[in-house]
Formats: sequence, structure tokens, C-alpha cells
Amino acid sequence: MSSVHAALFSSTSWCLHHIGESYPIAKVRTHGHLKCAYQCRFHFVTTLTLVHTFFTWAGMLTFARMNFFTAKHLSAAAVAPLALGYVGYIILNNLSLNLNTVGFYQILKIAIAPTIMLLDFILHGRTQSWRIIMSVFVVCGGVTAATVTDDVAISNIVGLIVGLASVLVTALYQIWAGSKQKELQASSSQLLLAYTPQAILMLLVMAPMVDDFGFDARRPETVLGFQYTTASVVAIVLSSLLGILVTLSTFLVIGTTSSLTYNIVGHLKTVLILAGGCLLFGDSMPWKRLAGIGLTMAGISWYTYLSVQASNASERSRGKGHEPTSPIPDRDRDRDWDRDREPLLLPKEGSGTSV
Repeated sequence: MSSVHAALFSSTSWCLHHIGESYPIAKVRTHGHLKCAYQCRFHFVTTLTLVHTFFTWAGMLTFARMNFFTAKHLSAAAVAPLALGYVGYIILNNLSLNLNTVGFYQILKIAIAPTIMLLDFILHGRTQSWRIIMSVFVVCGGVTAATVTDDVAISNIVGLIVGLASVLVTALYQIWAGSKQKELQASSSQLLLAYTPQAILMLLVMAPMVDDFGFDARRPETVLGFQYTTASVVAIVLSSLLGILVTLSTFLVIGTTSSLTYNIVGHLKTVLILAGGCLLFGDSMPWKRLAGIGLTMAGISWYTYLSVQASNASERSRGKGHEPTSPIPDRDRDRDWDRDREPLLLPKEGSGTSV
């Protein structure tokens, strides 16, 4: 695989992914925009996740009907871990934020990358070189210095348990987002179309348990009693459309690179936001934050260098060093798998044969 093409593809996917996460607000996924824009009036996180998931399913179904990709039948048992992981990481992360201090919540988010390395070893026997491991810890240390400014004390045992569970489930979900594509020989679109119906059913059960729907009394602070103005409905729909890009590009980035790289690039987004806030909006830049940003960028550069080296060495060992590279990086990662894998969201020709 051409490292240049891979980098370009991953960067494009990363930009799409972070369209909905370009503000450092402490909520999960693009519904943070809605909470920010409407002064946290629509605080029904699980319900909004349900709406986003429905839009994602409808969007993938529409793309399939328009022949952008071919739907693939996947057994419910095969995609159930993805649905469980998706619902679990959304609910647990938001519960963790509600039960823990912001500082401890940030520490838990940073701990996802090391957890992925540990779970990758336990589940798949994959090990990282000591240099890669060190570069990841340099990145984590830099992000911690740059972002964690609040109290990191453990406020209660329930919050600690929920927080640790959120880290574990999030890491598992991200690992499965990559491994299931290879295991089931399915594209990102095919996986999303297959697992979102299960996730919708789970969220339909969980939403009334987590959010106050107001079945007994439709008060303004309930889902049914909320004042759905034109502006709020438009915001919900727009955030849901962005949610399609977020979910799809998550699978694209992880499928093209890895769940570990996905987390490292996410930390790059964080430090770029901090630096941009200082340069564009005059935010303060204490020495600790500046040092953290510098350390993070150094760790990311080191990690990128080592990853490119490993990728080039892998290509040479397979005898691919002098072969023409594919314009779609996914097809160069695993020849046996990707020979039969159709490209993502490319229209079909003729009588239904994929390009």
C-alpha cells in the first residue's frame, strides 16, 4: 500500500469524521453541537443517539437503493458485538461524564489508546514494537498535560466502575469496527447497514430507561414535553445528517488504518483545536498547555514515522515494493480479502455489476 495514498485517504476521512466534533465540548459524538447551540436544553443524549442511529440506517439503506453499494446479508449474531459495543460506548461514556469529574473523564478518554493495545494483544495476539508503545505513551502524556486542567479525583466508586467500563467497551467497539470488516469481508457501508437495526432496537429499549420521556406528565424537561420549535428540529436533523458522516468515517479510518491510529489522530485533532483557539480566538496558552501540545505533536510525529516504516517493511516482505499502487488504499491491505471487496459508495454500472 502506498503510504502517501494511505495518508491522503486517512486525512480526508479524518476531516469528515471531525466535522461533527470540532469543538472541545465534553459530550460524545455530534449531538454536542445541538447541546452547545441550544444551551443544553435538549439534554436527552440516548434519545438523540437513537435518532442519529435511525438516520444512519436510513442513509445507508438509501445509498444501497441508489446502487452506491450492494447490501450484504450478514448474520445477526455476527454483527451483534458491533451493535452492543456501539450502544454501550455511547451510554457508558455519557454516564461516566455525569458521574465523574471532567478531569477524570478526560483521563479515561486518553486511556482508550493503551487499552486498545492491551485488548489487541489479548484478543488477537497482536503486539506493538516497544517504540510504538513508547510513542503512544508520549502522545497520551502530552494530551494529558495539554487538556487536563480540572480535578482528577475519583468522586465515587460507581463513577469509577462506569468510567472503566466505558473505556473497555469503547476500545472493544473500535477494535471490532476494524476486525469485523476483515472477518466478514464486508465494506464499511455493508456493516453499518447490517448492525444499525439491532442498535435501534436496543436504543428503543434503553432510551426510556435513561431519558425522562414524560409518559406520566409531559413536562418541558421531558422528551415528549420538550418544545420542538422549527429551529430545534432543524438542528436535530442536521446533527443527525452529520452523524451519518461521523459513523461512516469512523469505520473508514479504522478500516484503512487501525483503531490505535484512529485514537492517535483523534489526539491530533484535540491539540489542533487548542492551538487554533489560541491563535484565532485569543484563548490563553499557559506553559503547561504549550508544553503538552509540543509533546503531543512530537509523539504523533514519532508514531507516524514508525507506522510508515512498518507499512513499508510489510510491503517489501510481501513482494509488493515495486507494484503499482491502488487509488483505494483499502484494497492493498489484505490481497485475499480485498480482491472481492467492493469500493465504498461508488455507483454500479449496467445491470447491477459493481465497479
